[in-house]
Amino acid sequence: MTPTDQAPARAHRPVLFWVSCVCVGALTLVPLWMLLGNPAVLRGHPLLPSLLVTSAVVGFLWGVLLWRRRAMSPKRSVARAVGAWAGRVAVLALVAMLVWLNPFAYQASGAVEAGSAAGVSLVDSPTALTLTPAGAPATKGLIFYPGARVEARAYADILKPAADAGVLVVILKTPLNLSLLDGNQARGAMADHPEISTWAVGGHSLGGVSASSFALENQDVDGLLLYASYPLDSLRDRSGLRVLSISGCQDGLSTPAKIDASRELLPLDATFVEVQGGNHAFFGNYGAQPGDGEPSVDRDVAQAQIAGATVAFLTQLTG
Repeated sequence: MTPTDQAPARAHRPVLFWVSCVCVGALTLVPLWMLLGNPAVLRGHPLLPSLLVTSAVVGFLWGVLLWRRRAMSPKRSVARAVGAWAGRVAVLALVAMLVWLNPFAYQASGAVEAGSAAGVSLVDSPTALTLTPAGAPATKGLIFYPGARVEARAYADILKPAADAGVLVVILKTPLNLSLLDGNQARGAMADHPEISTWAVGGHSLGGVSASSFALENQDVDGLLLYASYPLDSLRDRSGLRVLSISGCQDGLSTPAKIDASRELLPLDATFVEVQGGNHAFFGNYGAQPGDGEPSVDRDVAQAQIAGATVAFLTQLTG
């Protein structure tokens, strides 16, 4: 390589070095910010914390290697230089994805805490929250898929009345808080509770899509509960399935028009309940959501309607 050929490499090397430093900082600091700043991360499915810890360790090791080689001026071919830049762009894209996966955390409003409250016991496991009614063993159960990037605990308040009414409620902690990554997760919850003879599955938003697909493929599911959601595939010919779709007229994401269009995909006897003034984020306790509509009713009022319709549907469900 001639001195003339080496000059461009030396000129571009500092830029790549500083970009590498940015990558190291992003790989290390962003996961730490999520792990320490958002309690929903550690309370959720273990996959996301595992990815964050792995990212932080990789960033730390890369930083050590970068520090040890800081005085070196490596010679790179054009192909290696392009590969190095592409790799760093990929790292930054990965970090951006991790930021996007930062979940909406539960915002307290009198939820059930671990242990017992008002006769309902709550068991917190790595992959689910289980609300068990007091008294006689439950024979009806609901398995609930949370919405995309929403912490499972955010649905404990609104589903607790169902547990008070004698229904076993299992709120799934989905991988990366995206239910589509394991649409059959409900099957494991059903296997854990052989005492339940009548099962319903449900979900909010994207979680409702997963619940719909599970109900379509599993004949031992008797009910489908949709919170501001609709199926992707038709359930019109799915025999023996009772369906309740609850939506908000101010929902900016699962809009009234989308809910109305879903009627053609659901059984003819499906029940539709529209919460006047309610929006998308009122179906859980996790704060406001980007893209949502402005509610025209108090959260407590809307959630009382949602919980009441849910209890009526589940308690009347038969296998």
